[in-house]
Amino acid sequence: METETLALAREIDFSFLALFLRATFTVKLVLLMLLVASVWSWAIIIQKHINYRKTRGQSSEFDQAFWSGEPLDELFDQLGDAPTGPAEKIFSAGMLEWRRSHRQDGALIAGAGARIDRSMDVAIAKESEWLNGGLSFLATVGSTAPFVGLFGTVWGIKNAFEEIAIQQNTNLAVVAPGIAEALLATGLGLLAAIPAVIFYNKLSADSERIVSGYEAFADEFATILSRQLDS
Repeated sequence: METETLALAREIDFSFLALFLRATFTVKLVLLMLLVASVWSWAIIIQKHINYRKTRGQSSEFDQAFWSGEPLDELFDQLGDAPTGPAEKIFSAGMLEWRRSHRQDGALIAGAGARIDRSMDVAIAKESEWLNGGLSFLATVGSTAPFVGLFGTVWGIKNAFEEIAIQQNTNLAVVAPGIAEALLATGLGLLAAIPAVIFYNKLSADSERIVSGYEAFADEFATILSRQLDS
């Protein structure tokens, strides 16, 4: 009897596709949700790595141009009305407010320093929002995917026990498929959550370092402009 049961168990297909097709509608829906969440998370992770690398490169190139000794007015004119890099946008925001703060006779309007700081702060806030876009989805997947998978597991085990009660048979060939389908949901939940948590922490730290660099540049630029204001 035991040999016959083992032979029947070996004939059962335990591949991912077979487990998915045998699952109930609710478990299938859970598996699809987790699969989509995992793919979407990896898409965000890859895109963020590309964006952060590009951003660092643009900032490095602009830093070289900024500290090259070239007059700031000429550098601003070269960038034009549509700066591309984040550091360029912050610089342009400060320079634009600097020029707007001059009267036609060349005198400065009172409060120019505060307005320049606010203009650069707004530009930094916009760049920070762009850098952090999508990270909230990673955080959501990391915190909820295990519970969604657990829900699928509980539902699948419930159906497995119902099948046992209907067939009034507890041999391996009856129990194994239902339990395997149920545990697949937990496995997919962890597969989606673990990378999401790891890369959320890493990308958040990278974003904070990049934004800190923007803030340091804005402070240095504001210091340079304040010297000209005082003079």
